[in-house]
Amino acid sequence: MSELQTPQAGDDQSPDTDVVALLMRQHGDIRNLFDEVEAATGEERRDAFRCLVRLLAVHETAEEEVVHPFARRSVPGGEQVVEDRLAEEKAAKETLAALDDLDTDDPKFMPQLMKLRMDVQTHARAEERYEFTHIRRSTDDANLAAMARAVKAAEAMAPTRPHPGVESGAANVALGPVAALMDRTKDVVRKAMEKNG
Repeated sequence: MSELQTPQAGDDQSPDTDVVALLMRQHGDIRNLFDEVEAATGEERRDAFRCLVRLLAVHETAEEEVVHPFARRSVPGGEQVVEDRLAEEKAAKETLAALDDLDTDDPKFMPQLMKLRMDVQTHARAEERYEFTHIRRSTDDANLAAMARAVKAAEAMAPTRPHPGVESGAANVALGPVAALMDRTKDVVRKAMEKNG
């Protein structure tokens, strides 16, 4: 299993002020939560899985609201890059939703969790390669910091459950009960991005 890249100790930006470092740290946190779910049993596994589900849901929502729109505009071939990432996210959300219907002690749970882990790691590597490296090259420290603030704002407003088929702001709004939450998320993201000027 390939390790995801992590920010170097000597990076100029801390994970809180650089959107790429922040998202890379979250990829590491997600990887660690998969380890915890696999190693635990009983109630501890259920608790670790709930933490994993929440982190995956908020992480992807933040990327959908902040990172993908920037990548569409700024990364060479950005439209296709983002469409590919959204397809990966949808597949992972479908697996996650199926897992969420199983008890963590169910014999089907661990094979599904391994499938999810592989899907999530493949997706994370693709984001790092096709989005994150280009984002860092195509903007300045001030914009990286503004995007980090926006990601943190989006995470604070994000749903705590996965919604397969909801890989864009427009689709999120169509969900009904989630509509108000997503509208608030968009407003918070815009305000966070405006603070940069």
